[in-house]
Amino acid sequence: MRFYILTLFPEMIESTLNYSILGKAQEKNKIHIECINIRDFAQNKHGQVDDYPYGGGPGMVMQAPPIYDAYKNIINRIQKKPKVLYMSPQGKPFNQQMAQSFSKEEDLIFLCGHYEGIDERIINTIVTDEISIGDFILTGGELAAMCMIDAIARLVPGVLGKPESF
Repeated sequence: MRFYILTLFPEMIESTLNYSILGKAQEKNKIHIECINIRDFAQNKHGQVDDYPYGGGPGMVMQAPPIYDAYKNIINRIQKKPKVLYMSPQGKPFNQQMAQSFSKEEDLIFLCGHYEGIDERIINTIVTDEISIGDFILTGGELAAMCMIDAIARLVPGVLGKPESF
């Protein structure tokens, strides 16, 4: 199973998910975790990825073009369109049944938002599932994505040693 994480802070994720059980699962090629820095797809030399909401509104949101270009980079490499999970307090509550369902996928893309969220056009075009890990707000989607990846990855055959550990 392959996890692709679209984020502004890849170091935050890599420093956590490359250790312990998930680190060993990656070494054994049971799972693959790849962080894609959305800033690498910014459309100006300053790496700007935020702007005022398209159509108005308070605060700043993550721009659509860098997110879409990062998404297309993955799609072009794997030659398919996997589920795109957007971490959002408005999303469906994540649970074990969802983890089991997602663990059967070959590829998953996690989209981690920041600021006031992401440009609504991204939600309308590429996001397949808007998911929440609880009735609270985090500073970004990375912690939620890491919780979900941990819950999903442990269900992938060969990640844990004994079936009763599931």
